[in-house]
Amino acid sequence: QVQLVESGGGLVQAGGSLRLSCAASGRSFSMHAMGWVRQAPGKEREFVAAISRSGGTTYYADSVKGRFTISRDNAENTVYLQMNSLKPEDAAVYYCAARWSYYRDYAVPSLTYDYWGPGTQVTVSS
Repeated sequence: QVQLVESGGGLVQAGGSLRLSCAASGRSFSMHAMGWVRQAPGKEREFVAAISRSGGTTYYADSVKGRFTISRDNAENTVYLQMNSLKPEDAAVYYCAARWSYYRDYAVPSLTYDYWGPGTQVTVSS
């Protein structure tokens, strides 16, 4: 079992930046591939970014590529999402997610995660 708690959301102007954090507790964080997923009002949940256990493999949705960066600190049991050049369409609840992985360099570019945080709201004003 892994417990996840996101932080860092808030209100930002278009073009601004935010850094989301996800603190993990419970079973070994370093054994889990991690990801960020978002859901805007009235829309389905969508994949944003993923990172492997080692941090050596990352994936991004086309809509955020070049603007968002996912990273992790296994010593601190934390995964981050640096979001730059934010757009109004980036506004959503952002969820951190985890999936146990046997492979160090396997990342999950989808919604198939086992554990989820409660989410943090990101609002982007135009």
